[in-house]
Amino acid sequence: MCYTDVKGRSSMTTIKTQRLTLKPHGTKYLNSTHVYASDPESTVYMIHLPNSTIEETEQFLQGIEKEWTAHNQRVYEYAIILDGTHIGAVSLYLDEACKVGELGWIINKAYHGNGYATEAANAVKDFAFSSDKFKLEKIIAHCDYRNAPSIRVMEKIGLRFESDDGVRRYKGSEEDVRDLVYSLVVV
Repeated sequence: MCYTDVKGRSSMTTIKTQRLTLKPHGTKYLNSTHVYASDPESTVYMIHLPNSTIEETEQFLQGIEKEWTAHNQRVYEYAIILDGTHIGAVSLYLDEACKVGELGWIINKAYHGNGYATEAANAVKDFAFSSDKFKLEKIIAHCDYRNAPSIRVMEKIGLRFESDDGVRRYKGSEEDVRDLVYSLVVV
Protein backbone atom coordinates (compact mmCIF):
# COMPACT_ATOMS: atom_id res chain seq x y z
CA MET A 1 0.00 0.00 0.00
CA CYS A 2 1.28 3.48 -0.75
CA TYR A 3 0.30 6.95 0.42
CA THR A 4 0.84 10.06 -1.69
CA ASP A 5 0.00 13.67 -0.92
CA VAL A 6 -2.14 15.51 -3.44
CA LYS A 7 -0.10 18.29 -5.05
CA GLY A 8 -0.29 21.53 -3.10
CA ARG A 9 -2.26 20.18 -0.15
CA SER A 10 -0.18 18.23 2.31
CA SER A 11 -3.18 16.94 4.26
CA MET A 12 -4.87 15.52 1.17
CA THR A 13 -3.50 12.02 0.93
CA THR A 14 -4.35 9.48 -1.78
CA ILE A 15 -4.19 5.86 -0.66
CA LYS A 16 -3.69 2.99 -3.09
CA THR A 17 -4.46 -0.64 -2.34
CA GLN A 18 -4.25 -3.72 -4.52
CA ARG A 19 -7.54 -2.94 -6.29
CA LEU A 20 -8.64 0.50 -5.11
CA THR A 21 -7.60 4.12 -5.05
CA LEU A 22 -8.89 6.23 -2.17
CA LYS A 23 -9.02 9.92 -3.08
CA PRO A 24 -10.16 12.94 -1.09
CA HIS A 25 -13.93 13.07 -1.48
CA GLY A 26 -15.76 16.13 -2.73
CA THR A 27 -18.18 17.65 -5.21
CA LYS A 28 -16.23 16.16 -8.11
CA TYR A 29 -18.06 12.94 -7.21
CA LEU A 30 -21.51 14.52 -6.74
CA ASN A 31 -23.50 12.41 -9.20
CA SER A 32 -21.89 9.09 -8.34
CA THR A 33 -22.21 9.83 -4.61
CA HIS A 34 -25.87 10.68 -4.98
CA VAL A 35 -26.50 7.32 -6.66
CA TYR A 36 -25.70 5.45 -3.43
CA ALA A 37 -26.49 8.24 -0.93
CA SER A 38 -30.10 8.43 -2.16
CA ASP A 39 -30.64 4.68 -2.55
CA PRO A 40 -32.65 3.11 0.32
CA GLU A 41 -30.95 -0.29 -0.21
CA SER A 42 -27.39 1.09 -0.08
CA THR A 43 -28.22 3.29 2.92
CA VAL A 44 -30.46 0.96 4.94
CA TYR A 45 -28.07 1.07 7.93
CA MET A 46 -26.83 4.67 7.55
CA ILE A 47 -28.10 7.05 10.26
CA HIS A 48 -28.17 10.27 8.21
CA LEU A 49 -29.19 8.77 4.86
CA PRO A 50 -30.81 8.37 2.37
CA ASN A 51 -30.64 11.84 0.91
CA SER A 52 -33.87 13.03 -0.68
CA THR A 53 -32.28 15.52 -3.08
CA ILE A 54 -29.02 15.98 -4.94
CA GLU A 55 -28.72 19.32 -3.11
CA GLU A 56 -28.45 17.44 0.22
CA THR A 57 -25.65 15.34 -1.23
CA GLU A 58 -23.92 18.42 -2.63
CA GLN A 59 -24.14 20.22 0.71
CA PHE A 60 -22.52 17.24 2.47
CA LEU A 61 -19.72 17.07 -0.11
CA GLN A 62 -19.09 20.82 0.14
CA GLY A 63 -18.62 20.36 3.90
CA ILE A 64 -16.19 17.53 3.26
CA GLU A 65 -14.17 19.71 0.86
CA LYS A 66 -13.91 22.37 3.58
CA GLU A 67 -12.65 19.72 6.03
CA TRP A 68 -9.87 18.71 3.63
CA THR A 69 -8.51 22.26 3.75
CA ALA A 70 -9.20 23.00 7.44
CA HIS A 71 -6.26 23.90 9.67
CA ASN A 72 -7.40 21.44 12.37
CA GLN A 73 -8.77 18.75 10.09
CA ARG A 74 -10.70 16.05 11.94
CA VAL A 75 -12.63 14.46 9.06
CA TYR A 76 -10.96 12.35 6.38
CA GLU A 77 -13.58 11.25 3.84
CA TYR A 78 -12.30 9.29 0.85
CA ALA A 79 -13.98 8.42 -2.43
CA ILE A 80 -13.40 4.74 -3.23
CA ILE A 81 -12.31 4.38 -6.85
CA LEU A 82 -12.27 1.02 -8.67
CA ASP A 83 -10.78 1.02 -12.19
CA GLY A 84 -11.65 4.71 -12.57
CA THR A 85 -15.22 4.34 -11.25
CA HIS A 86 -16.36 5.89 -7.97
CA ILE A 87 -18.11 3.08 -6.03
CA GLY A 88 -18.40 4.36 -2.46
CA ALA A 89 -16.74 6.15 0.42
CA VAL A 90 -14.70 5.40 3.52
CA SER A 91 -14.06 7.84 6.33
CA LEU A 92 -12.09 8.51 9.47
CA TYR A 93 -13.59 10.98 11.96
CA LEU A 94 -11.32 12.08 14.81
CA ASP A 95 -12.63 12.94 18.28
CA GLU A 96 -11.95 16.34 19.89
CA ALA A 97 -8.70 15.14 21.47
CA CYS A 98 -7.61 13.39 18.25
CA LYS A 99 -7.01 10.19 20.22
CA VAL A 100 -9.92 8.13 18.86
CA GLY A 101 -10.78 7.72 15.20
CA GLU A 102 -14.12 6.41 14.00
CA LEU A 103 -14.20 4.46 10.73
CA GLY A 104 -17.21 4.38 8.44
CA TRP A 105 -17.95 3.16 4.92
CA ILE A 106 -20.63 2.88 2.28
CA ILE A 107 -20.56 1.04 -1.03
CA ASN A 108 -22.90 1.38 -3.99
CA LYS A 109 -25.11 -1.74 -3.88
CA ALA A 110 -23.95 -2.74 -7.38
CA TYR A 111 -20.51 -3.46 -5.84
CA HIS A 112 -21.55 -5.24 -2.63
CA GLY A 113 -20.03 -8.60 -1.77
CA ASN A 114 -16.62 -8.09 -3.38
CA GLY A 115 -14.56 -7.12 -0.33
CA TYR A 116 -14.19 -3.47 -1.35
CA ALA A 117 -15.43 -2.09 1.98
CA THR A 118 -13.00 -4.34 3.85
CA GLU A 119 -10.09 -3.34 1.61
CA ALA A 120 -10.86 0.39 1.88
CA ALA A 121 -11.52 0.38 5.64
CA ASN A 122 -8.36 -1.62 6.30
CA ALA A 123 -6.31 0.82 4.22
CA VAL A 124 -7.64 3.85 6.12
CA LYS A 125 -7.13 2.08 9.45
CA ASP A 126 -3.53 1.25 8.53
CA PHE A 127 -2.95 4.80 7.29
CA ALA A 128 -4.34 6.25 10.53
CA PHE A 129 -2.11 4.10 12.72
CA SER A 130 1.04 4.51 10.60
CA SER A 131 0.89 8.21 9.72
CA ASP A 132 2.90 10.74 11.70
CA LYS A 133 -0.03 13.16 11.45
CA PHE A 134 -2.12 11.07 13.84
CA LYS A 135 -1.45 9.99 17.42
CA LEU A 136 -4.45 7.70 17.69
CA GLU A 137 -4.85 5.40 20.63
CA LYS A 138 -7.99 3.69 19.39
CA ILE A 139 -10.11 3.14 16.29
CA ILE A 140 -13.80 2.39 16.60
CA ALA A 141 -16.66 1.58 14.27
CA HIS A 142 -20.40 1.45 14.92
CA CYS A 143 -23.15 -0.53 13.26
CA ASP A 144 -26.75 -1.63 13.60
CA TYR A 145 -26.88 -5.04 15.27
CA ARG A 146 -28.64 -6.41 12.15
CA ASN A 147 -25.88 -5.28 9.77
CA ALA A 148 -23.99 -8.57 9.33
CA PRO A 149 -21.85 -7.35 6.38
CA SER A 150 -20.46 -4.44 8.43
CA ILE A 151 -19.82 -6.71 11.39
CA ARG A 152 -17.77 -8.94 9.08
CA VAL A 153 -15.81 -5.93 7.77
CA MET A 154 -15.00 -4.81 11.32
CA GLU A 155 -13.82 -8.29 12.31
CA LYS A 156 -11.78 -8.76 9.12
CA ILE A 157 -9.86 -5.51 9.71
CA GLY A 158 -8.99 -6.51 13.26
CA LEU A 159 -11.60 -4.65 15.30
CA ARG A 160 -13.14 -6.56 18.18
CA PHE A 161 -16.55 -6.35 19.79
CA GLU A 162 -16.62 -3.74 22.55
CA SER A 163 -20.26 -3.11 23.44
CA ASP A 164 -23.88 -3.42 22.39
CA ASP A 165 -25.50 -1.02 24.84
CA GLY A 166 -25.73 1.97 22.52
CA VAL A 167 -28.70 3.03 20.42
CA ARG A 168 -29.12 4.64 17.05
CA ARG A 169 -32.04 6.37 15.44
CA TYR A 170 -32.40 6.63 11.68
CA LYS A 171 -33.33 9.69 9.68
CA GLY A 172 -37.10 10.10 9.76
CA SER A 173 -37.63 7.34 12.35
CA GLU A 174 -38.84 7.41 15.94
CA GLU A 175 -37.50 3.92 16.71
CA ASP A 176 -34.30 3.31 18.65
CA VAL A 177 -32.17 0.41 17.39
CA ARG A 178 -29.37 -1.39 19.24
CA ASP A 179 -25.95 -0.13 18.18
CA LEU A 180 -22.78 -2.24 18.26
CA VAL A 181 -19.31 -0.81 18.84
CA TYR A 182 -16.16 -2.57 17.66
CA SER A 183 -12.67 -1.24 18.41
CA LEU A 184 -8.96 -1.68 18.11
CA VAL A 185 -6.62 -0.19 20.72
CA VAL A 186 -2.99 0.65 20.00
CA VAL A 187 -0.68 -1.04 22.48
